[in-house]
Amino acid sequence: MAGCLARSCPFIKGHCGYLGVPAVNGIKFRTNTTQPTKAKFGPLHDDDRIFTNLYGRHDWRLKGALKRGDWYKTKEILLKGSDWIINEIKTSGLRGRGGAGFPSGLKWSFMNKPSDGRPKYLVVNADEGEPGTCKDREIMRHDPHKLVEGCLVAGRAMGAQAAYIYIRGEFYNEASNMQVAISEAYQAGLIGKNACGSGYDFDVFMHRGAGAYICGEETALIESIEGKQGKPRLKPPFPADVGVFGCPTTVANVETVSVAPTICRRGGSWFVSFGRPRNSGTKLFNISGHVVNPCTVEEEMSIPLKELIELHAGGVTGGWDNLLAIIPGGSSTPLIPKHVCEDVLMDFDGLVAAQTSLGTAAIIVMNKQTDVVKGIARLIEFYKHESCGQCTPCREGISWMNKIIHRFITGNAQPGEIDMLWELSKQIEGHTICALGDGAAWPVQGLIRHFRPELEARMKKFHEDTAVAAQN
Repeated sequence: MAGCLARSCPFIKGHCGYLGVPAVNGIKFRTNTTQPTKAKFGPLHDDDRIFTNLYGRHDWRLKGALKRGDWYKTKEILLKGSDWIINEIKTSGLRGRGGAGFPSGLKWSFMNKPSDGRPKYLVVNADEGEPGTCKDREIMRHDPHKLVEGCLVAGRAMGAQAAYIYIRGEFYNEASNMQVAISEAYQAGLIGKNACGSGYDFDVFMHRGAGAYICGEETALIESIEGKQGKPRLKPPFPADVGVFGCPTTVANVETVSVAPTICRRGGSWFVSFGRPRNSGTKLFNISGHVVNPCTVEEEMSIPLKELIELHAGGVTGGWDNLLAIIPGGSSTPLIPKHVCEDVLMDFDGLVAAQTSLGTAAIIVMNKQTDVVKGIARLIEFYKHESCGQCTPCREGISWMNKIIHRFITGNAQPGEIDMLWELSKQIEGHTICALGDGAAWPVQGLIRHFRPELEARMKKFHEDTAVAAQN
């Protein structure tokens, strides 16, 4: 679930250690140690890919994972301690890949404090329910040991004693593969008592959800793990103080956790060499909709949106000139029209400047054969269905938005109702406990911002046709 935009933090430079080696099991690594001033971003070199089995072409079990360099020098990483791991993550500039983009090193450091006797937990958010988003399921299905090892490294950074992977209920194959990978890691002594021979005890459990979109919000997810209804909690207290079972907890996205071991092995300064400052690293992008070749691909952050689509997805169906609009970060982010898509960069700051958001980096392409009003109306119907109903602005407001926008499809409305819908979305945005209300309001705002003439034209045509029909 895409969260609200987090405040930007100062870009942290520096480097405090490096475990990278030129080659692991025959795999050559490039070891950039500085962040050059770059004018061009992407395409990503194959040697720099973190997810090397994204398409399931190789063995996803432990034997195959070891051949691809997973679990390499994990013991040394654990022995370097939590401060070293957190500093390496801070150096990398890694920001959360679940939607909000909060600096991961800073978030993990909230847990790195003296214990008051309560155990600490890492919770991995694998409840991928954002329409258009399908990156985490590829990791869990084809590269599950990346996530298991990531849980161990991230857990060590936080001083956690266990990780709970909260996986979406519909992900049957993904959950099956994850459970096999967890069992293999236990049998090999990589997790559990004395994990990797480091003297650190760490358990990994998998919890299957029931498919509720709202459980992608971190506190609703915690409530669900505890056996309650998946409804968001008020904050404070924040999960880092009172999380799952009343204990300090950090909730992190699958992709965020999975890249941690590679960052520690190859150095935070290697990771920060990709993308623009404050938007560093590599990223999994989903490209779906009206493209020749829908796909999930790992690319460098800050790659131009147009280049990303044409290079990996074969371009827009009917050619680039047939493009109408693109939703750049999953269904909860505002769409942007073709003229904005021409030169926008796929990173946090670039898309905020274009009045939208990177979100989960799930790109939904709509060509000129799309009924854009009907498409956005369908998304609002989804949010109406998935609202937990706890907050009045969300429960009532999204229901009203749904009624209004479905009349806009045929044009059975008055032009003044466009401003009414805009105002309604503003009454929802920022007035709810969690970001689901924002996620429902932003698609409507994007539609009105860029396609108001289309809405007015439909209304004009509807009333003209009604008048003609009445005369006949």
